[in-house]
Amino acid sequence: MKTIVLFGASSTIANAYIEHLQINTPTHQVVCISSKSIESEGSIVHFQTDYTTQSLARVTAYLKEQNANIQQVVIFNGTLHNKTHMPEKKLEDIDAEYFNQLLNSNTLTPLLCLQSILPLLTHKTQCTITALSARVGSINDNKLGGWYTYRASKAALNMLFKTAAVELARRAKNTKLVLFHPGTTDTALSKPFQKNVPAGKLFTAEFVAKQLFTLTFNNPHLELNGEPAYLDWQGETIPW
Repeated sequence: MKTIVLFGASSTIANAYIEHLQINTPTHQVVCISSKSIESEGSIVHFQTDYTTQSLARVTAYLKEQNANIQQVVIFNGTLHNKTHMPEKKLEDIDAEYFNQLLNSNTLTPLLCLQSILPLLTHKTQCTITALSARVGSINDNKLGGWYTYRASKAALNMLFKTAAVELARRAKNTKLVLFHPGTTDTALSKPFQKNVPAGKLFTAEFVAKQLFTLTFNNPHLELNGEPAYLDWQGETIPW
C-alpha cells in the first residue's frame, strides 16, 4: 500500500499537512506518530509514542506487516522554547537542562525516527524523508549570533542527515533526504517572536504545508546525489 509517514503529527504544521494530504493523496495510507493524541479518520492510522527506540519499533513492525510502500516521510518534531527558557541572547543565558531538551527534541528524536524507517528502505524504495530544520542551523548564514542551543541543535540535525545521506546512497539509493526551513509560521513555537517578523513573512500553516508538499512529494528537481537537500519554503538552497 502506498504510504506516507508523519512523525510529530500533532503539531500545527503537521495538522495542516494532513488536511493537504487528504485532498491531494486520497489513495495513500497516512501513518501518524505523535506523543499526543490526534483525531484520526479515513485512511489515517495513529500511533502514540514517547519516541524511544522501543516505542518506535511498534511503528516499524506495523509498516512491515502492511508491506508498506513508503513514498514520503516527514518529521515535524522540534522545540524552540519552553516554560522557563527562551533562545539565548548571550553566553550567560546558556542552561544545561534547556540545551539537553532541545538536543533531544530537535536532533536525537528525528534521527531515531529515521532509524525506525530504515528497515523499510531498499534500493527500489522511491521516497523522500524530510525533517523540519531551520535557516539558523546554517553555519555559513550565521551573522547575528545568539540562539546558541537552537542553532546548535539544528546544525547537528543537518550534519546527521548529511551523514545519513552518504549511507543511504549505498543502502537505498532512490531515497532522498531533505532538510526543510518552513520560514516563520504562525504557531505557538514562533508566537513570542512574531512582532519582529517583516510584513508578508509570517506564514500560515496551510501555506507552509502546501509548499512542503510541492517541494518534497514527487518533486523531479530533487537530485539523487548522495546529499540531502537543504531548502527554504521557496525551494531555494540554504548554505551549510
